[in-house]
Amino acid sequence: LLEPTSKSGGAGTGFDVQKSGDARVALIGFPSVGKSTLLSKCTHTQSESAAYEFTTLTAIPGVLEYQGARIQLLDLPESLRVVATAKTADLILIMLDATKSEEQRRLLEIELDAVGIRLNKKRPDVVFKRKTTGGINKTVPLTKTDEKTIRTILASYKLHNCDVMIREDITTDEFIDVLIGTRKYIPCLCKRHPVSCWRTPLMFLGRCL
Repeated sequence: LLEPTSKSGGAGTGFDVQKSGDARVALIGFPSVGKSTLLSKCTHTQSESAAYEFTTLTAIPGVLEYQGARIQLLDLPESLRVVATAKTADLILIMLDATKSEEQRRLLEIELDAVGIRLNKKRPDVVFKRKTTGGINKTVPLTKTDEKTIRTILASYKLHNCDVMIREDITTDEFIDVLIGTRKYIPCLCKRHPVSCWRTPLMFLGRCL
């Protein structure tokens, strides 16, 4: 899902951009929703914007200094196949077209979920360890799944002997996320274009770090 930086390209080009600063904000959205405009307005980076779609062809980084912190803004290309780049972000800012329906937001959230990004969620409070013997221990009643389902999932991942400690009422999907271990839990804000106040997401990021 990540394409390497071209050897012939200049610094900061390509989909995989080196993380810098105190935090990274990934700008996600469909074409022509104002991501490039926001980047140019908040930083000294010139990200090309125009009245037609697919203006941005590479991941464009810019750095904003805010209350002593250096925050990297990353303008991702208008291509959902590189949305996995957002896994490296400390905050995801979804930008929406105010003239279109909420369907655009739903589609973006589905795409982010498909690459293992869980928006505005915490990692489930579940711990498991491989052992020669073991069992399932839970400190709360399970109302969204059951022990039989959990044992079936463990067997499907060839985890026949392990200790599992469940400290919250989780769903089946949340348990699978813990087993896979590669999910990213990232705070997210949604902003409709035009962007009238860019300080709000940055203040939110400061509280999240």
